[in-house]
Amino acid sequence: MTTLICVGACYLDTILKQVTFARMPATKLLTLHSVPYFPEEDSKLRADSLRVRRGGNCPNSLEVLQQLLARQAEHTVKPCLISVLPSRDSPAAKKIIESFGTQGIVDLDRCVYREGHTEAASSYIIRSEATGSRTLVNFNDLPEMTLDEFANATSDIAGRTWWHFEGRIPETTLQCIQYLRESRPDASISVEVEKPGRQGLEELAAEADVVFYSKSWAQDQGYASAEECLEAQSRLTRKAAVGAGDTFIAGMLFALLHHHEDWRIRDKVRFAVQLATSKVQMEGFCGVGAHVNEGLSSEDGTQALV
Repeated sequence: MTTLICVGACYLDTILKQVTFARMPATKLLTLHSVPYFPEEDSKLRADSLRVRRGGNCPNSLEVLQQLLARQAEHTVKPCLISVLPSRDSPAAKKIIESFGTQGIVDLDRCVYREGHTEAASSYIIRSEATGSRTLVNFNDLPEMTLDEFANATSDIAGRTWWHFEGRIPETTLQCIQYLRESRPDASISVEVEKPGRQGLEELAAEADVVFYSKSWAQDQGYASAEECLEAQSRLTRKAAVGAGDTFIAGMLFALLHHHEDWRIRDKVRFAVQLATSKVQMEGFCGVGAHVNEGLSSEDGTQALV
């Protein structure tokens, strides 16, 4: 059994479905989803429905991974999330816990619950149908996790481990990775390098065993292709992959851990790409894992998507 510990932020995303566009003085920031075009200043988008759902890179990946593992006869991976959340008794924390389902297998007990805080980190999204662009405004009033809190939350984890870090707060994340290298020399570590312009990400990549690079980060670095990025970055890390979102990472982690011996690396990448391709045709992450067929699709042994 391998314990997979994912470390990253957990958000509550508020989504409004639009109806019409009307002019009026701007009085507050709204979260908008699939607007016809990016709103003009001093304008408001009228909505007819509101939905709040859990977000965040690591939680999203774990939701998909949980679905994949649920279809296996034998559970070889124990998933765990470490994130800073509001008070355990707050409605926001309860909503996040419930989002993984009553039969969920993701361990949330190691999260850092901030007593006295009732609001989770929030994400407000404006997505334009005209251009396909997506503008996010994040708000987070929760104090970030410290190295000591990370060490305390993970001190009793035994056995084979894989640690996956979202590439945020690079200074603290680097401290956590270095702590693991000293205290758990056999641990496997992966890192997500996503946000362009964020200082310290390459230092994180240099410490990891596997790195997931986003297209936006690679382009910001001046790479003309995925191959060019991987060739350059592979000199810094043991394995590198250009990721395509939280579902791709979930697919790769599932393949690396559940099929680490019977699938070749190209089979693992192909599986993750197929899984991510199925995700873009869906709203949200619920049911992504249901598209995996338990049968074998081809000579390479990868599972098929139906």
